[in-house]
Amino acid sequence: MTDPRCQSSPAALRNRALIAAILRPLLPPTGLVLELASGTGEHVVQFAQTMPGLIWQPSDPSPVARASIVARCEREGLANVRAPLDCDVTAATQPVEYADAIVCINMIHISPWAATLALMQLAGRILPRRGVLYLYGPYRRADRALEPGNAAFDADLRARNAAWGLRDLDAVVAVAAAQGLHCEDVIDMPANNVSVVLRRV
Repeated sequence: MTDPRCQSSPAALRNRALIAAILRPLLPPTGLVLELASGTGEHVVQFAQTMPGLIWQPSDPSPVARASIVARCEREGLANVRAPLDCDVTAATQPVEYADAIVCINMIHISPWAATLALMQLAGRILPRRGVLYLYGPYRRADRALEPGNAAFDADLRARNAAWGLRDLDAVVAVAAAQGLHCEDVIDMPANNVSVVLRRV
């Protein structure tokens, strides 16, 4: 029987295996990975199953999302996923003091710019040298016109909340650099998304 707590995201179902394939060679074989804005839990379940040597720490400020994560992990019997944390990166204090890597999928465009600044500050503080911050989502890019689908998505986001919207990738990379994070790679992904690999120097 399906647990009624389990939420589902069509986008997560489409991209979780592709993201896992990008992450696998980037992440250490063992250690703790913090996932921010974990949402439904479909990503962290995929990652925990395909990278079982790692301990995964999901988090989300939404109690509905956290309940979904718990339900999915219980259903799959995953021993390498910790209980999800109530984590808002803009809060004055954070529940995590160290992580070997951080994964943040589809958060930056659905949050105020202050959340991106806080994310980079957190990564700069808790990641070790050479630790990875992985970002996934749509961005504005200086070297190409904004795709029609992303332009429509951006307009919809801004209509829902004026503080949301697709961010300029160069601006995101610049605030990361200010916290000691070097942009190692930008990888084109399906549906006009990108994987952004930032590494602590």
